[in-house]
Amino acid sequence: MKINKLGVALLAAGVSLAASAADKTPFTVQDLVKLNKLHSVAVSHDGSKLVYGLKKVDEAGKGDSDLYLLDLTNKDAKPYRLTSAAGTEHDVAFSSDDNSIYFVAARNGSSQLYQLPLNGGEARQVSDLPLDIEGYKLSNDGKRVVMSIRVFPECPTLQCSADKFKAESERKSTGREYNQLMVRHWDTWFDHARSHLIVAPIVDGKLGDTVDVTQGRDTETPPKPFSGMEEVTFSVDGNYVIYSAKAPSKDQAWTTNYDLWQVPATGGETINLTEDNKAWDSQAVFSDDGRYMAYLAMKRPGFEADRFGIMLRDTVTGQTKEVAPLWDRSPSSLSFGKDNNTLYVTAQDVGQVSVFAVNTQFGDVRPLYNDGSNSLIGMAGDRLIIRHSSLVEPGDLWSMNMDGQDLQRLTDVNRAKLDKIKFGDFGQFSFKGWNNEEVYGYWLKPANFEPGKKYPVAYLVHGGPQGSFGNGFSSRWNPELWAGAGYAVVMVDFHGSTGYGQAFTDSISQDWGGKPLEDLQKGLAAAAKQQDWIDANNACALGGSYGGYMMNWIQGNWNDGFKCLVNHAGLFDMRSMYHVTEELWFPEHEFGGTYEQSKDLYEKFNPANYVQNWKTPMLVIHGEKDFRVPYGQGLAAFSYMQRNDIPSELLIFPDENHWILNPDNLEQWYANVLSWMDRWTGKTAQ
Repeated sequence: MKINKLGVALLAAGVSLAASAADKTPFTVQDLVKLNKLHSVAVSHDGSKLVYGLKKVDEAGKGDSDLYLLDLTNKDAKPYRLTSAAGTEHDVAFSSDDNSIYFVAARNGSSQLYQLPLNGGEARQVSDLPLDIEGYKLSNDGKRVVMSIRVFPECPTLQCSADKFKAESERKSTGREYNQLMVRHWDTWFDHARSHLIVAPIVDGKLGDTVDVTQGRDTETPPKPFSGMEEVTFSVDGNYVIYSAKAPSKDQAWTTNYDLWQVPATGGETINLTEDNKAWDSQAVFSDDGRYMAYLAMKRPGFEADRFGIMLRDTVTGQTKEVAPLWDRSPSSLSFGKDNNTLYVTAQDVGQVSVFAVNTQFGDVRPLYNDGSNSLIGMAGDRLIIRHSSLVEPGDLWSMNMDGQDLQRLTDVNRAKLDKIKFGDFGQFSFKGWNNEEVYGYWLKPANFEPGKKYPVAYLVHGGPQGSFGNGFSSRWNPELWAGAGYAVVMVDFHGSTGYGQAFTDSISQDWGGKPLEDLQKGLAAAAKQQDWIDANNACALGGSYGGYMMNWIQGNWNDGFKCLVNHAGLFDMRSMYHVTEELWFPEHEFGGTYEQSKDLYEKFNPANYVQNWKTPMLVIHGEKDFRVPYGQGLAAFSYMQRNDIPSELLIFPDENHWILNPDNLEQWYANVLSWMDRWTGKTAQ
């Protein structure tokens, strides 16, 4: 197995990475769904302790989640369990004095805010609202809380919204009525409610009167479906709430113009802080002294995969500048250091998600840690707390000094389970792709690799298309599951992938079937040439979303390359796809306008126009709740193959969206996919 920096740290700590091979078995989806899951991490303000949630999953697949406290001042400290109630406590935050923690839990049937003293005693319910709390943030002094709650924008009170939800649930008719987009998003039909920001004081452990500081606004705050409370913050003095949202308008389905808004915590006039920028503004954070507000900003309207630049606003002078404008990476998170002049950020970087320190005065960017996929949790004194994962590590908490050295493991939540698993070795490779430019990828050896043997290939193609299959651990498309099933795994970050500079990412737009296909062709050949155990002549290709589109494109434009294909949620007909997807800004940027404006380009890269070349056996998979790529796209591909005697199968999940989230469905997914591949590669299932 490849030993990275964390592996060296493990060895230094006396933990063996070389358990007896006879005790280990190849990784399976049953192992994946039974891994324990770490979540909801918070570091105390004084840096002396942290709390995290841990969902422990037993052999039957049943999970139980509790909160654990870890003393950071003692290297030998063991986690102490804080809670044992049924259900899940999540969204943990420390009180301003660090003597208690807050969390959200549904202990009485509704998700409410609780406070738990750390010196002993039971958790006390802080809120008793008629609606569920989706997330929250505390002010620095702990005297106020801002909560995300789903309400009807026109309602003046939470009870009004609760009554409307009840009336809707009892309505006998089932029709949904709309007069503008978006009518549905990701996997949910719009019910005319919105996530709004509700602010309340906390007095003697109880919520005071609430105020909807976004009342009447027809926008989601924070944005849906993937954003959370990282898009909401208090000013340092607690007097204002700053959040990211679109302006109320009828063009929300075809614009990416998220702005930063400021509103008094007691309600009142809302000010647009980034009105001049018509692209995406996100994730405002403040220095401890309140002098500076940093945030992320794109420059190109309508382009969701544009580079996020780091912006810095002086709250005294109002001047705003971009920090490190020449740094060609796109940060995904940022937070201020204690010196008020350093930003710690994470960003994709050549197949990793790395941690960087950015000087806000001079723009210097220092890489701190660049192995695997990392997220920054917080600061504990003179150390950074990160969550680290890799292709062979599901995710644990580590600390390191401010220079990215002296790595120390804090949690090891799956050690007993991982000790029984044999992962495939992996490595990164590169080759000359389109236009002779350097392209990177990963290979994985089968878990039971034997030198001298050749192995059939699982060629994984990522979605996005501005995405990456890199050195991280996935709970869905996990490359080690194919390695565990006896396949050589190859993944290529073709032109359009993220983490290699914005020009590389931009290069796929308006060229979906061009550069990426060439990179995929050259990448498979290069991997097989560099690693003689890879049998490129006995390969199956698999992909989801854009990766599924590429399976349909390969059918018509590289139909002699594979023994079989697996198409999950792939785009089949670009004309119909444009008119049924929910986020219109995406195809309009990728193809240079609406379908009517850019018809020639949509049709140039339309898989449906090349069906006369289709012949490769293909398994089609789709979720009925997929509104990003509606399931009619999968049905169309399957129908064509069935009608034209091309070997094909269809797997439909009525309760899944663009992803497979139900663990039982995930097991069925892998069973079908591996069975399909075994059949066409001639491999005997292990």
